[in-house]
Amino acid sequence: MKALCWQGVNKLSVEQVPDPELLNDQDVIVRLVAGTTCGSDLHLIGGYIPAMRAGDVIGHEFLGEVVETGSAVRRHKVGDRVVVASFIGCGRCWYCANDLWSLCDNSNPYPGIGQALFGYETSGAFGYSRVTGALRGSHAEYVRVPFADYGAFPVPDGVDDTSALFASDAVPTGWMGADLGGVKPGDVVAVWGCGAVGQMAARAAILLGAERVISIDRLPERLAMTERYVGAETLNYTTTDIAAELRERTGGRGPDVCIEAVGMEAHSHGPMYLYDQVKQQLRLQTDRPTAVRQAIHACRKGGTVFVLGVFAGMVDKFPLGAVLNKGLTLHASQQHGQRYIPMLLDRMAKGELATAHLATHTMPLDQAVEGYDMFKEKTDGCVRAVFTGPGYTG
Repeated sequence: MKALCWQGVNKLSVEQVPDPELLNDQDVIVRLVAGTTCGSDLHLIGGYIPAMRAGDVIGHEFLGEVVETGSAVRRHKVGDRVVVASFIGCGRCWYCANDLWSLCDNSNPYPGIGQALFGYETSGAFGYSRVTGALRGSHAEYVRVPFADYGAFPVPDGVDDTSALFASDAVPTGWMGADLGGVKPGDVVAVWGCGAVGQMAARAAILLGAERVISIDRLPERLAMTERYVGAETLNYTTTDIAAELRERTGGRGPDVCIEAVGMEAHSHGPMYLYDQVKQQLRLQTDRPTAVRQAIHACRKGGTVFVLGVFAGMVDKFPLGAVLNKGLTLHASQQHGQRYIPMLLDRMAKGELATAHLATHTMPLDQAVEGYDMFKEKTDGCVRAVFTGPGYTG
């Protein structure tokens, strides 16, 4: 079958690889209907995520048709159209039982790497290096889905392929930031980043009752998209003093909840950004925490900062003093998709949550290298490139 493979830093290619097989009686095999790029993929493409090997199949956000099921699968049958959570949970361990699916004890076959990096192993995830289990990614014609009864979800008939696709990762990730960030009616929420995850975090905050939601980015087309489809206010950090503007819009207090939806390759301007960029390029630090620092400094005293963007290791100049002396709650997580996906699909079916606009460019899997180039360089207003399989209907 065809699959998009990582071949080295900033090197991708579409290759022929062996078809997946059922390895466990709880597996299913799905045929790709649609998959999409994600900003966190850019970190591994750029060489910032450890334990990648040439030939690894990447991708983790996808929709597929079930073509084969293991003998212990009870909730799916051949022909089902399913959206699959990007992080894999066994459904039985303490973490899964407590809705902390991205912390599953049993879905990562390479737990030692996570233990060395983070102190504890992570769960497994599709297409994201040996840190999360060396599981084949979803940019392929066929994908093996472990623990499918817990991680794959039927798509309602009224939800089109493109809309449902983003329920795999972008929508539940964004929703989690607003939900676990404690957004409540009357809050003012600031979101750093107007990519797919940032837009979904902003939309979630609105649906959870926030009085005002302010989204921050630098790209005019993303800011315009956020205003049109999400309904949030926007700020361009290249033309505005973000900290001053947020205080002005909140009566001098600052936002109640600040959500960072950018991650380890955050952009900014000024000397601190140049400092971070040089240190990262020289591998003196793994991550650029520019947006996290801004969120911590901008948040009101006693407020909450939620980190949604992916970070891999160490950062420099982290304002721990501000966290302490402002009495902030700092929260972060990889997405617990299984907690949210059924509810989000239901909201999509009811017309409460629009996602199809995120798919700015659609192309067959054969053109995935070109799609990632557009996505990385943000050419032609690319927010997300979608790669289609034979069953895709739009």
